[in-house]
Amino acid sequence: MNNEKTAADTKSSYYAPSIEIAESMGSTTSNPNGGQQKHELKRGLKARHIQMIALGGTIGTGLFMASGKAIANGGPGGALVAYAVLGILVFCVMMSLGEMAAYIPVAGSFAHFATRFADPSLGFCVGWVYWANWAVGVAVELTGVAMLMEFWLPDFPSVVWSVICLVILVMINVFSVKGYGEIEYWFSFIKVLIVVVFVIVGFCVVTGTAGGDYIGVRNFHLEGGAFPNGFIGFFNVLLTAAFSFNGVEIVAIAAGEAQDPHRTVPNAVKQVFYRIVLFYIMSILVIGLCIPYTDPNLLAGSDDISVSPFTLVFKLAGAEWAAHLMNAIILVTMISAGNSGVYSSSRTLLALAENGNAPRFFTRLNRWGVPLWSVLASCLIGCLAFLTSLFSSGVVFTWLTNLTSVAGLITWVSISITHIRFRIGFKRQQVDETQLPYKSPFFPFTDLFVILIGTIVIFGQGYHSFEQPIVASEVIASYIGVIFAVVLYFGHKIIMRPAFNKSMEMDFTSGTIPIDHMKKAEEAAALKALPWKKRIMAQIHKYVV
Repeated sequence: MNNEKTAADTKSSYYAPSIEIAESMGSTTSNPNGGQQKHELKRGLKARHIQMIALGGTIGTGLFMASGKAIANGGPGGALVAYAVLGILVFCVMMSLGEMAAYIPVAGSFAHFATRFADPSLGFCVGWVYWANWAVGVAVELTGVAMLMEFWLPDFPSVVWSVICLVILVMINVFSVKGYGEIEYWFSFIKVLIVVVFVIVGFCVVTGTAGGDYIGVRNFHLEGGAFPNGFIGFFNVLLTAAFSFNGVEIVAIAAGEAQDPHRTVPNAVKQVFYRIVLFYIMSILVIGLCIPYTDPNLLAGSDDISVSPFTLVFKLAGAEWAAHLMNAIILVTMISAGNSGVYSSSRTLLALAENGNAPRFFTRLNRWGVPLWSVLASCLIGCLAFLTSLFSSGVVFTWLTNLTSVAGLITWVSISITHIRFRIGFKRQQVDETQLPYKSPFFPFTDLFVILIGTIVIFGQGYHSFEQPIVASEVIASYIGVIFAVVLYFGHKIIMRPAFNKSMEMDFTSGTIPIDHMKKAEEAAALKALPWKKRIMAQIHKYVV
């Protein structure tokens, strides 16, 4: 059987609610098989929702708690450089993904793009890896909520809090996407605010303005210097940094439900740069300046909120109540991360079903335009994963979390591979580049950088499991995520035998929204007519706000 498709066949195979919405903004459409109406995804996410999600949507325990472990392993200099390298990688990924998502704003974007422009097996693989990442991630957040509530109410059954949290997450996500957007907006605002306050307080501590002790850069000159563990220490931090940045690509998933994606998606991509510099690089710098890398609390802070690096810095400033503040903030963070997990996993499952890689009933939407069965299935798997942490020795739960530990990196590398294929097809079909609402600069060097660094970290992160004596179970546990991805890819390739997408047969029309060049020209003329001061402020607003 010939598995190759013509361009027309390919285009017809992408029929899905998430693409119909790009072509028609109505909430329902006639069902050709009957008189009933079929619901569609709704573009209910406003520009402020998308921008705030981009700015602070996935700031979480990776920054608030695991950052201390990064300083302890890599030293202040090693951690700073590692976060900078991963920050550059993430920004490169977002520029590539932003270009495709702004041009074709559909739900579950990168799994769909991989199927459409690279290889159906790659789309199948990255879609299920990413779905598992967030479905299991929901379980991790449920476990975390139970642990956090024990800080205040140690005698109360902690599992009750997890159940309450799960019910809240389901209620948020089964109704209009506006609910998700609004809640994430305020949760992200709180997280952004606390990080900004933390950076300001941290520099006050460093200069002696708060706490009364001038610290300066003395912690960079301890025995061993800024890089006490050398390259190994730096490399160990890369995976921690990748975990901290995990989820930044949610902006592209939300593009399928964003209003005016031509504007909101590119602006959100630009926001990622400020998020990386201000929230991650500056936070790591502050922690490295304030707390010696030899402080044992840095390692303990990954599990104990009372000695998390953020708590320690606030305490240095004289805030003895810092543990309670950070516990409340991290509780908000975990609910936010769980909310993002349910949203992302459900939209990814929707995209998988639309592309024929999951049961078709997952494409069904309720009257609010929400993929109800995808939401419930993702929550159910998250709940089952959570139960393994309660009623087993914890081994199963550990394997599940290890399975998704490199999911972000696998996703990012896949996005860059897909973007290269996207550009090749775009050029060979001579599609007008002015149709791109946003064009990723420095192509193909950004994609090659992501593929190189991402692959090195993916395959190098488990090097410690090969130290003598080698234990097979530890090797498998370290690379279970890679094994999972390889099995998915080659399993699909062997069973389904799909052909690689040929550049001349790629579909660059389905799901696109034509750019109104006349409107853009009118806006440019209106901008030019403004006084120079207002023109400058308008440009700042365009690229920053």
